[in-house]
Amino acid sequence: MKAYVFPGQGSQFTGMAKDIYESNPRAKALLDQANDILGFRITDIMFTGTADELKQTKVTQPAIFIHSVALALSNDTFKPDMVAGHSLGEFSALVANKTLAYADALNLVYKRALAMQRACEINPSAMAAILGLDDKVVEEVCASIDEVVVAANYNCPGQLVISGSNRGIEIACEKLKAAGAKRALPLPVGGAFHSPLMEPASEELAAAIESTKFSQPVCPVYQNVNALPSTDVAQIKKNLIAQLTAPVRWTQSVQNMVKDGAKTFVECGPGKVLQGLVKKIAPEVEASSL
Repeated sequence: MKAYVFPGQGSQFTGMAKDIYESNPRAKALLDQANDILGFRITDIMFTGTADELKQTKVTQPAIFIHSVALALSNDTFKPDMVAGHSLGEFSALVANKTLAYADALNLVYKRALAMQRACEINPSAMAAILGLDDKVVEEVCASIDEVVVAANYNCPGQLVISGSNRGIEIACEKLKAAGAKRALPLPVGGAFHSPLMEPASEELAAAIESTKFSQPVCPVYQNVNALPSTDVAQIKKNLIAQLTAPVRWTQSVQNMVKDGAKTFVECGPGKVLQGLVKKIAPEVEASSL
């Protein structure tokens, strides 16, 4: 069985999607349509923008989504048995399995990006990658701190991203290094994604999701919130809303996909971050990119 996986924020680069735009008429049509939907030429920023322009949340999220979906939908061999996406990538996955129409999903992604940016402005906050510690140790240290700081991304064994207030992250990094972490690296993101500090964005996104048409998917999506397969539209919506304030259970999602029969993982989108994580989580499977 073949699983298709879709990356989240951080995979962007200058020149992203330019090759498929120039070589594939179906991909070009999807990228041109994105400019019309968003009301500005996001393709110009994707193709020639600076790293700083590309890392603004309101640009990064739609850019990665557009690139990922264009790769999948313009490929003749694309036929998923199961899908999953890392954070933002879950929206790409829901287009891939036909739960969401491309235009509707892009509108949701843009609203999500703007809502997250606003939430970051309300609560200045941060994230950090913790390398070389057991998940349980990281969770216990976070719980011992009298600030908002939580496990946010379970990326692969020995790599967990934490999220919280600026002070909370600072204290956690010191304590985690003392507890034996190989590294505690602050991440260049706008704020505390996948933490309670995203609650204002979650409320905004909930209203947008409830007013968007969701269709019956053609294959299961393994969602970040619980790492379980879902084909139930009501459950998919509920999990998508909860996703902003809950951790991304990527390690568990990949493990469950393998348990359910996935032998090959194909990453759709800019970069190769997810295939690297898949190889660390399940070395026995094949992992490549589209």
